Amino acid sequence: MVRTRVIQTLFAYYKDPGRTPLTARKELLKSFADTYDLYFTLLDFANSLTAYAQQQLEEQAARARATHREWHPNRRFVENQLAQQLFDNRALRARIQEQNLSWDSGMPAVSAVYKQLQDCDFYRAYMAAPECSYDDDKMVWRKIYQNLLPENENLSEALDEMEVVLDKANWTTDMDVVLSYVVKTIKRFNQNSTPSTELLPMFDEESELRFATDLLDKAIREHSQFEELINTHLKGWEADRIADMDRVILEAALAEITEFDNIAISVSMNEYIELAKEYSGDKSYQFINGILNEILRDMKEDNSLLKASTLR
Repeated sequence: MVRTRVIQTLFAYYKDPGRTPLTARKELLKSFADTYDLYFTLLDFANSLTAYAQQQLEEQAARARATHREWHPNRRFVENQLAQQLFDNRALRARIQEQNLSWDSGMPAVSAVYKQLQDCDFYRAYMAAPECSYDDDKMVWRKIYQNLLPENENLSEALDEMEVVLDKANWTTDMDVVLSYVVKTIKRFNQNSTPSTELLPMFDEESELRFATDLLDKAIREHSQFEELINTHLKGWEADRIADMDRVILEAALAEITEFDNIAISVSMNEYIELAKEYSGDKSYQFINGILNEILRDMKEDNSLLKASTLR
């Protein structure tokens, strides 16, 4: 995700002549913060869905009283131990309050997902089981985040709306990746977890943040040099016909390869080819792979690349 953020920031930077390297860096840092807010918002979805389920039980109880009908609710889901742990988690509650993150504008999705959940076999089995352990409580939420929410249209629409309301960016795009982080977080919890249980950090290591900002700075600083290098290796391609995103990916790849001696060329190549598959045209990854290989071969021959020995 770090390289993705750099690519997106560079693309926006070159599209807007009014942007400066400083504003680009600020936008990059905001994009990381926005993604981290999405992580907390999706964790807090457990609280919103549980609260909605509780509301449904209360409405059913009111209807039962109004009709003098005996009713025995199944409270297993609303009394789920993992959901309670997430609700009590101090770091989660603090981030939600500090950033004013709220599911208020996404409540239609909460309602829709709850209806979908009731039709899921894993949920029905959970609710119908004669006994329920902490592991069962944990399992049902893991399956909600793994099976029900990825690529869920209702959730995507809600996040799209919340992006506007909360002034966030890329929430819909990042949803499935961040959901995998939520599942990792759930695995951290156990029956003895307390409100001080640590959640995932924004970066695994502080070096990831330095890598992102250094990569962005290098790509912007050496833009003219990289642009010329790319143009001289086009071989039959007209420079003005190269897709803007392809250029951004190529320049970021060259920045990484020439700046970071600790990253193998093969790793960098693979990362940017995958980005091309995701963010550019159908055959762009082949074009990018070819151009990078041509440039790196020339750099190896003239000894301008210290990492040349790692090139295959």
